[in-house]
Amino acid sequence: MDGNKLNELRELVEFLKANEIAEFDMEQDDLKVRIKFAGEPAVAAPAAGFDMAQLSRLMASAPAAAPHSVSAPAAVAPAAPAAEVEEKLHEVKSPIVGTFYESPSPGAPSFVKVGDQVEVGQVLCIVEAMKLMNEIESDVAGEVVKRIAASGQPVEYGQPLFAIRAR
Repeated sequence: MDGNKLNELRELVEFLKANEIAEFDMEQDDLKVRIKFAGEPAVAAPAAGFDMAQLSRLMASAPAAAPHSVSAPAAVAPAAPAAEVEEKLHEVKSPIVGTFYESPSPGAPSFVKVGDQVEVGQVLCIVEAMKLMNEIESDVAGEVVKRIAASGQPVEYGQPLFAIRAR
């Protein structure tokens, strides 16, 4: 993928976030893009076949201030407190590519939930890879502050799964 296409995709992601579009599909020549933001309600989903020219027209017709006015307050207001909190949090990251599951089976309770105290070696979740269920264990003792990954969604190598406030 060339630099121009990559920049267009970055702009697309920013545009979708700014306009609170939770799901987007696009096919153009040999390129297929599916973007789905986890944990956000679907507001609108443009039809498949939406191409870069249509996107450019859509972006041009959107108010120029909208992305900045939507993004700026969210980034400015919590920036200082979030930076302090995140410095103290330990991220448990996925050691493999696969599908994240918060419980051992559908309908079963989660291994852990926000607020739980965990110990080193305690199972936090499962990442399924090639039909193998890999238990992901905590590498620190502390309190689960945030579950970052969404159950049933794909995760990448090194992607944060949980934030833990270490003891």
